[in-house]
Amino acid sequence: MFRRVSVRGVELLTPFMARVTLGGEELAGFAVDQPAASVRLLLPALGETELVMPTWNGNIFLLADGEPATIRTFTPRLFDSAANELRLDVVIHEAGAASDWVQRAFVGDPAAISGPGRGYTVDAAASGFVLVGDETAMPAIGQLLEGLPHDRPARVMIEVRQPEARTDLPQHPLAKVDWLDLPRGAAPGAAMLETLAAALIEPATRVWAAGEAGAMQRIRRHLFEQLDLPRAVATVRGYWKLRD
Repeated sequence: MFRRVSVRGVELLTPFMARVTLGGEELAGFAVDQPAASVRLLLPALGETELVMPTWNGNIFLLADGEPATIRTFTPRLFDSAANELRLDVVIHEAGAASDWVQRAFVGDPAAISGPGRGYTVDAAASGFVLVGDETAMPAIGQLLEGLPHDRPARVMIEVRQPEARTDLPQHPLAKVDWLDLPRGAAPGAAMLETLAAALIEPATRVWAAGEAGAMQRIRRHLFEQLDLPRAVATVRGYWKLRD
């Protein structure tokens, strides 16, 4: 079920990321109970200002003309239940439906939200945590840093295309944050995988990683095939896919 919302504000956090605040009465009762949960954002069709609610055909959401609805998935950065406001951080790419939309969004523009989807269950028995991701994973990493136990170490590795993409993260007393600059021309995930491969991951450590789908496949192979880690100790999610 989609909840109708409207834009209440847009803030440019870095040259590569914008924060959009969405609000509306239909967000009453909405809740995000786990860190790194996901929501789906329904946008107006390209070139349209009115929002048309799609129908589910058993496989995808379709508009009345048979075209797929424009839907993107995000990790909510913050939900304010008192104000019925949801904040999403949107990475600005050279091209992309959400990126284009947030750069031209005005207060009052319509959208819709569904979810939240699955989040991350923090293992209270873990000896420490390793968080790995690119710019698209920064909102989730922020939530995780807020939700992890403060008496366990957290190693954070974030790959960025440009140093200007770095943004402030919530404070965690035992977190060590490494910002990894992706070399020009390198495949997404190259800096993440290189740094992760050099890290010592103890058996009781829990790993969370998210980013480009192909990069996450390589990280899965490293964790589960090369290190032979049990799959239960690592959560690896593809957030986006590099276009050919």
